[in-house]
Amino acid sequence: MAKDIENPCISVCQLSGELCLSCGRTKEDIRKWKRMKRPEKIAAVERATLRLKNLQKKHPGQC
Repeated sequence: MAKDIENPCISVCQLSGELCLSCGRTKEDIRKWKRMKRPEKIAAVERATLRLKNLQKKHPGQC
């Protein structure tokens, strides 16, 4: 059986609009996480990682 994708939540929720500034996921991704299939989780983690990188570029030292 394929290894499950680890939840990117770091238990420091900082929501700004529809986005968690701590893990990079949207509220929708957070809400749907448990029902997502493995490929959906991989895609959600990849999107979250990109969002966090973009936030760090825009606000260095704050993220």
